Amino acid sequence: MNLVRRASPSLPNLLGIANRSLKSLRIPGEPLDSSSSSSVTHGIHVFHCPDAVGIVAKLSDCIASRGGNILGADVFVPENKHVFYARSEFIFDPAKWSRSQMDEDFLKLSRKFNALRSVVRVPLSDPKYKIAVLASKQDHCLVDLLHQWQEGRLPVDVNCVISNHDRAPNTHVVRFLERHGIPYHCLHITNDDKREGEILGLVQNTDFLVLARYMQVLSGNFLTSYGKDIINIHHGLLPSFKGGNPSRQAFDAGVKLIGATSHFVTEELDCGPIIEQMVERVSHRDNLQSFVQKSENLEKQCLSKAIKSYCELRVLPYEKNKTVVF
Repeated sequence: MNLVRRASPSLPNLLGIANRSLKSLRIPGEPLDSSSSSSVTHGIHVFHCPDAVGIVAKLSDCIASRGGNILGADVFVPENKHVFYARSEFIFDPAKWSRSQMDEDFLKLSRKFNALRSVVRVPLSDPKYKIAVLASKQDHCLVDLLHQWQEGRLPVDVNCVISNHDRAPNTHVVRFLERHGIPYHCLHITNDDKREGEILGLVQNTDFLVLARYMQVLSGNFLTSYGKDIINIHHGLLPSFKGGNPSRQAFDAGVKLIGATSHFVTEELDCGPIIEQMVERVSHRDNLQSFVQKSENLEKQCLSKAIKSYCELRVLPYEKNKTVVF
């Protein structure tokens, strides 16, 4: 997995954070300290490296030495794995800590600790992530994603929507896309021609892709050629009920919980690292239609949450096929 860089439960370790960086430590969602200057800006940094003594202290000092203030810090050091994960949210004054200097400072830390990943993002000033959305016939995930984007709830720019199904000009989706200047590309697909070359040409200037119920399997060649992350929504609680028609599979199995899973796309169908899962209880009183309705609601919420977590640098690769989600 690749998190886009700017060129586009370890409590003891937390105790090493310098006191001056913790004076505004807060629970996520709380307002900033009233003493904060109106000129301060919010930043996010994630760090993944081999475990070593003093990483948290150095990360904290890097921010504090430039007048920054840590608002929240999450650290994960899995037992017996010799690996370190951290995500920090901080405020800083751009007049005292320029964006280029920030990159240079975190790069030094990255080299010092042989980091596998060090990514910093300033949401208010950095470009939004550019995405393309692939969807098939069903609209619910696509429509929800577009409305979330319209309301500013997703920090992305939608470059285009690609589908293997026609949509009439007077449909809600097409009218919405035309109104907002988002290109819509319909590429009819056959078993012999998946039109992947054309899709690649349309998505070259994107940071990642979203499959909003795109009911086609992307080939290994496509994944390699694209080379960036692809987020999919599966209408089932993986690893159960893989493949097609998971709602029918779950209904026939008599499950008491149904779910939706958002995951990264890999060559193996519905087996990529899981980003987010949501569930809802069902019973013998539910029929297939109510299963599907509940599933679709979960899918919309799950996909939106996964995209938001990804853009907020909350998702990191862990081991071969897992994720750390802060």
